Amino acid sequence: MPEVQKNVLGTDIEICGKDPITGYYRDGCCNTDTNDFGSHTVCAVVDKKFLEFSRSKGNDLVTPRPEFGFGGLKEGDHWCLCAMRWEEARLAGCAPRVKLAATNQKTLKYTSLDHLKEHQIDLN
Repeated sequence: MPEVQKNVLGTDIEICGKDPITGYYRDGCCNTDTNDFGSHTVCAVVDKKFLEFSRSKGNDLVTPRPEFGFGGLKEGDHWCLCAMRWEEARLAGCAPRVKLAATNQKTLKYTSLDHLKEHQIDLN
């Protein structure tokens, strides 16, 4: 990545999560590029409701997949979600909370800042 990417607030993107390590690049940030077809740009704090929703849509994020270095997620983990999946979950009433400072501005191609703010955890 040639430059520091920006978050939905217009400032430098912050770390989303290091335990487990997240991000398309597994750098802890929701950085992206043109090869990231899923647009893993939403920094979410996953909960049971979202994890069950994701599993029902064919994306099991709970079961460990050691062959991919993935230990599975549990409630409270910070994870860079696909923006389209987050929006789908929002429309279904299952969207997890979002850390705006760590959510890539490219997410705004899929959902609005107002929708993200309704689920934010880092603004007071």
